[in-house]
Amino acid sequence: MFKTQLLPKLLTALFVVSCGVSAQDEDLPLARGDGYVVDRSFFKLPAGRTIGSAPSIDISPAGDILWVVDRCGANDCVGSSLDPVLAFDLTGKLLRSFGSNLFVRPHGLHLDHDGNVWVTDGEGPNGIDPRRSGKGHQVFKFNATGELLMRLGVAGVAGDGPNEFNQPSDVVVAANGDIFIADGHGGESNARLVKYSSDGTFLKSWGGSGNGLGKFATPHTIAMDSLGRLFVGDRGNKLVQLFDQDGNFLEQWSGFGDPSGIHIDANDIIYVTDSTSRPGKNRGIRIASVADGKVINFIPDTDETASQEDVVADAAGNIYGSSTRSMSLQKYSPAR
Repeated sequence: MFKTQLLPKLLTALFVVSCGVSAQDEDLPLARGDGYVVDRSFFKLPAGRTIGSAPSIDISPAGDILWVVDRCGANDCVGSSLDPVLAFDLTGKLLRSFGSNLFVRPHGLHLDHDGNVWVTDGEGPNGIDPRRSGKGHQVFKFNATGELLMRLGVAGVAGDGPNEFNQPSDVVVAANGDIFIADGHGGESNARLVKYSSDGTFLKSWGGSGNGLGKFATPHTIAMDSLGRLFVGDRGNKLVQLFDQDGNFLEQWSGFGDPSGIHIDANDIIYVTDSTSRPGKNRGIRIASVADGKVINFIPDTDETASQEDVVADAAGNIYGSSTRSMSLQKYSPAR
């Protein structure tokens, strides 16, 4: 383990007010100091199993289990019988895994208020590999032991109808059970948010491709704060966009690079990863308050740490990152 050059872990309201860097001031330099110790060997897998491309990570409502989705030890799960959904305790021990033979290329993972595990499958058949047929472009709901409770979308069908997806990137569930899906991953995929009731009934969708207010280039990640506001990481437009649950646009923030992953903790502190900007400027993890979007801490990527696709934090202030680019998982502990 080693120290990165960071600010200390400061989450008090006083620090937010006095030292915050506005999310609108993207080019303002962020001060860095010693603050975290990075552990790249924290997550322990069985002999013979290595972590693959790991696009998403989350934590259980009780804060005692870390959930990771990886692409079956590779860049996708095509032809693999490995489980892509992995549960670890807070010592890094693997507790259980599930989800084999269901996914083409898992992407987003979310733990709802009841501890159910939601996973999106961000790709489907490509017309080349027959092993992809009959899978993809779906969103799955499991209980914590791996029982499949619901699936949304039509297996292997990319579409923009009320019950179809085209490369769904992420999912979040409100306290009342309403389901919100960030549907699209750039290119010729969709660029919208889709809302369903708790039983999977389509309610509405909004967005569309573009760079105007409420439009998306790549709605890559979605999270919700304690007020129920939706925070969408629009990676293609370099924005975090805020909506209410009826789809009304509220505001947007720049200054988070290319948002790939968003986590909002119980204190309404928001953690945003940028895994695709050029190294040395934007790439890393930014920490801010949802009250104003002012960045109060920045964990930059370095040569020693992987580019983080997603992020989560526990109640003790530890931060955990998952990476697609380097196929790795990291724990960032506050330096004492």
